[in-house]
Amino acid sequence: MTKKTIILIGFIIAKFLLQYSLISPEYELQRDEFLHLDQGHHLAWGYLSVPPLTSLISYIIYLLGNTVFWVKFFPALFGALTIVVVWKVTEELKGSLFALILGATCILFSVLLRLNLLYQPNSLDVLSWTTFYFLLIKFINTEKPKWLFLAAIIFALGFLNKYNIIFLLLGLFPAVLITEQRRILIQKKVYMAILLGLLLISPNLLWQYNNNFPVFHHLKQLSELQLVNVNRWLFLKEQLLFFIGSLFVILTAFYALLFYAPFKPYKLFFWSIIFTLLIFVYLKAKGYYAIGLYPVYISFGAVFLENLLKTGWRKYLRPVSIAIPVLFFIPMYSVIFPNKSPEYIIKHPAAYQKLGLLRWEDGKDHQLPQDFADMLGWKELAEKVDKITLASPDTDLILCDNYGQTGAINFYSKNKAIRASSFDADYNNWFSFDKKMVNVILVKELDDEDKERKEEIPLFDKVFLADKRVNSFAREQVISIYVLRGAKVDINKRIRDEMNEKKNY
Repeated sequence: MTKKTIILIGFIIAKFLLQYSLISPEYELQRDEFLHLDQGHHLAWGYLSVPPLTSLISYIIYLLGNTVFWVKFFPALFGALTIVVVWKVTEELKGSLFALILGATCILFSVLLRLNLLYQPNSLDVLSWTTFYFLLIKFINTEKPKWLFLAAIIFALGFLNKYNIIFLLLGLFPAVLITEQRRILIQKKVYMAILLGLLLISPNLLWQYNNNFPVFHHLKQLSELQLVNVNRWLFLKEQLLFFIGSLFVILTAFYALLFYAPFKPYKLFFWSIIFTLLIFVYLKAKGYYAIGLYPVYISFGAVFLENLLKTGWRKYLRPVSIAIPVLFFIPMYSVIFPNKSPEYIIKHPAAYQKLGLLRWEDGKDHQLPQDFADMLGWKELAEKVDKITLASPDTDLILCDNYGQTGAINFYSKNKAIRASSFDADYNNWFSFDKKMVNVILVKELDDEDKERKEEIPLFDKVFLADKRVNSFAREQVISIYVLRGAKVDINKRIRDEMNEKKNY
């Protein structure tokens, strides 16, 4: 085993150790994680908000025991693999040990530590972008068609994971056109690779077609409810913060791509990031959508710095360069991760507010970062629902307001005989009508307008508030749990009608 391999393994081990140590025990899984895990029980070629690959990983997690360890393992794995790919990019650019260590350090101590905490498509998205760029560099260096076909496969996997990777191509295409690499576009093998990519993603495209393209409905909702509150200047500010400890390496990469002779064949990468960021800014995208852009530029910058700091007094700046990402990480450690209790954050809000971490999707500041608030109160909700179902063993349905409540109950509940359902998100497609619905447990948010249950009282013999889950730190601070017993009408039919109404978007 070579020295380089031993060092790389060390970075991988450090990555896993850090990922498992950055979450305080007070925090549980996050709202979106529950939905992705439940998708593993309903494998399909598409879902309302995401492509199908996450559901396959969720199924693997289920087979492995469906524990928190495995839920956290896969995003950590994708983060570790991103380090490996950046290592390989650096080697491909003729970087030696200093450049390899600098690149790996920049990736390890970056926003990816935050991103890789949650089981969402984002971690694999960043890995897909980085791997695609690596394969493009391999093709530029060798002109062997196999790298184009591998890039097409990686793009397809990235697309089946998160549609965000489309923006990689949208930014790359004009960059190719205005550089010497436009000669690639006249080669037949490029279009054969494109055809391969289309073939691989076609099952999801067919699913979208057969389901009236729900992705467009999702994008419309995203634009109206979340992206409308996105500030373009905040987007650009976040780009600086994501890799703040390695910003000097990325900026060095931009200079090198323009003026460093050995990087002349890769000039398209300079224009690619410009075009991609412009597209994101124009569309008012969330800041983290662009994270996949940066790892490959860290490789370019690390290799250039290795040559710049090779001789004379400059070589003494090498250890300083490696230390900078670590030194920037130290103060960030106490702020950007859920490793402080909610009480501590509320008493010390200044640092969180300064970084914009208290700003939620609604455009307003709150007492906790949104992701942190979305990781609280779920287990208690499941325990209370379990207690109620134990007292009402003939319950036919647990009906929740949203996918967070639904998925949390399904994950944390000890009662696996009955699974929670909802009209929200993909749950609207997963109702089971194996038996007649007579007795229902209803889980409602505090801001529900019908607190007296005037809608349900005429439909059941008995309707009463059984319990509440109250947590002032959680995103849903109060959740009410009602028991509806003895249906007087055909509840199955009403559910079908409600499902059809939701689908008619």
